[in-house]
Amino acid sequence: MSDTFPPPPPEQPQPEPEPEPRYRSPEQVSPWAAPAVPQRKQRTGLIVTLAVAAGLVVAGGTVALIVSTMSAVQDSIALPPRSDAPYSAPYEDETFEDEAYDEEPVEPAPGPDPEGDVTVATCGRDSLIGWPHADLKIVNRTEGPAAYIVTVSFVDGDGEEVDDGIATTEEIAPGDAVTVRALGSGEVAAGTKCRTGEVERYVP
Repeated sequence: MSDTFPPPPPEQPQPEPEPEPRYRSPEQVSPWAAPAVPQRKQRTGLIVTLAVAAGLVVAGGTVALIVSTMSAVQDSIALPPRSDAPYSAPYEDETFEDEAYDEEPVEPAPGPDPEGDVTVATCGRDSLIGWPHADLKIVNRTEGPAAYIVTVSFVDGDGEEVDDGIATTEEIAPGDAVTVRALGSGEVAAGTKCRTGEVERYVP
C-alpha cells in the first residue's frame, strides 16, 4: 500500500434500525401496498341487549293482556249488590189459582149422540213404514155449528189395541160433512183394523 493514502477510519457503531410502527399513517403506507382490512367490531353485546329488551317488551304486553282479560271476566261474573231486605223463602207462601191456568171449558154441542156422526170411510196401512191410518167421515147432525175431536183405535185380529190416533176438525156447519184422517204412531201388522173410540162434539 502506498504511503500517499491515509489509513482507513476506525469502524463507527451503526445505529439500530427503528422498529416499524404497528399502524402507519396514510403518508407512510406505500402506494403499491394492499389496502388495510378494517377490523370488525364485536356486536355480540349489542345483539344480547336488543334481545333482552325485546323479551321484556313481549313479557310486559302479555302481562297487560292477562290483567285486562281477568278484569273483564270479573266484571262479567260480578255478583249483584247485596240486598238489605229480610230473607224470605221464594214461593213458599205464595199460592196460585188453578182456575187462571185452566183452558176454557168446552161446551158440548146439543144434538143426537155424537158417535153416530162419525164413520170409518177407509182403514189402511202405509206400505213403506207400516203405520196405520183411518179416514173418517164426519157429518154434523146438530142444528148449529160444531167441531169434533175423534179418537181412533187400531186393533189386531184378536181385537187387541196395538196403536191409536186422533182426528180433529174445524167448525162444521149443520148438515155438512167432512173427511179427516187419524194417523197412528208406530208400525203395525197387515190386517190391522180401525175402530172409532171417544167422540167429542163441541161448540167452537
